[in-house]
Amino acid sequence: MLTLSRFMKFAVFGTLVFTSTLSWAEPKLDLAGVIDSAIENDPWLSQSVRMQEALLEESISEGALPDPRINIGAANLPVDTFDTGQEAMTQATIGITQRFPRGDSRQLASEKKARLAEVQPFRRENRRAQVVETVTHLWLDIWRAQQSIHLIEGNRGLFEQLSEVAEAGYTSASAGSRQQDIIRSSLELIRLDDRLTALHAQLATSRETLGEWIGAERVQTPVSKELPDELQSTPRNWRSETDTEALVRHPSVRITEQLIDARAVDVDLARQAYKPEWSVSAQYGYRDRAPNGEDRADLFSVGIGFDLPLFTGNRQDRRLNATSARLEAARSERVLKTRELQAKARAAMARIEKLDERIGLYRQSLLPQMEEQASAALTAYDNDDGDFSEAVRARIDELNAQVELIHLEADRAKAVASFRYLTAGSPESSSSLLNRSQD
Repeated sequence: MLTLSRFMKFAVFGTLVFTSTLSWAEPKLDLAGVIDSAIENDPWLSQSVRMQEALLEESISEGALPDPRINIGAANLPVDTFDTGQEAMTQATIGITQRFPRGDSRQLASEKKARLAEVQPFRRENRRAQVVETVTHLWLDIWRAQQSIHLIEGNRGLFEQLSEVAEAGYTSASAGSRQQDIIRSSLELIRLDDRLTALHAQLATSRETLGEWIGAERVQTPVSKELPDELQSTPRNWRSETDTEALVRHPSVRITEQLIDARAVDVDLARQAYKPEWSVSAQYGYRDRAPNGEDRADLFSVGIGFDLPLFTGNRQDRRLNATSARLEAARSERVLKTRELQAKARAAMARIEKLDERIGLYRQSLLPQMEEQASAALTAYDNDDGDFSEAVRARIDELNAQVELIHLEADRAKAVASFRYLTAGSPESSSSLLNRSQD
């Protein structure tokens, strides 16, 4: 008689052969290609380039003098006759005025726009690092669901054969099979189908979300079976990578530094408000002939004007105080950003270490013992010395542990990806996937 243990061995062998054949035949969606495609097709990066170009153009514009102002008019017209030759003071005038902004305000305004333009390369660097982290997490969600589905589908065949063995034993009144064994095996199959349905839903959701980055047509390809090496390795010298001196190289911190420079220019601009604004004007006046036909000399005027910033208490002083406060706030933001990165990086590393402990426990102790327990329960059932429910439960526990190990491996890889983003300015992270694409 074909025992339950022989059924299980045959099913495992068949599942492995079938899975290996499919894995060999299908093209794979590798993580490196996903990252390259996501960065290449990210419209935000192009938008940032255009923004930088706009700020550089504005920098040149801010440094230019204001356009001169032309005035055309008629002066001293007699209101009784409106005769332009009646009075000697009547004249047609044309004038030009050129304004010169306060102090060095033009140069400073140009410098501020240039500083803001210098922020954009760091924004793009930070964006690429965020894209790497985001699509890596999405790829891992697909990998976790796909691996869990393959594992459960492979074990479903085992449970189907368990049901067949139980039904055959019950029909032949041998092997101690009972009707409740048939019901139990059928129930477990239904539960497996429910888990597969939930996993397929998760897989579809993750694919659609990743499709936003690389295109919906590409995400239907299965992902690679093995995790990339860079997501399985443990970051070296992680404590030095999370020091303040290392984290100041992170692009998000560099962004705040550039904004601090721009705020410092704002303070200098506010100080220029205490200086007068100058203007130069020139005017030419044409006079008509006198009533007796005598020519009259045309007139030319020139002048210099400036304002007097005398009442500064509620205007210039307040503006200087406001820009100084914003500068200090930007400096505080830099400190807060560094502390945030440091805390998150250390938390990610602590999570990696604990997940390593759990993964090692599963691989070295838990899974081998569960496999022994399942084999012993099946052997006992084959020898009419065990309960069918216990054999099924042992196999279910083993399957759950295998699925949990897949989840732990995916969670660890996500933690590594997050750590690499949080330490994006460190030498080790700079040589990883975070800087695959350059400007």
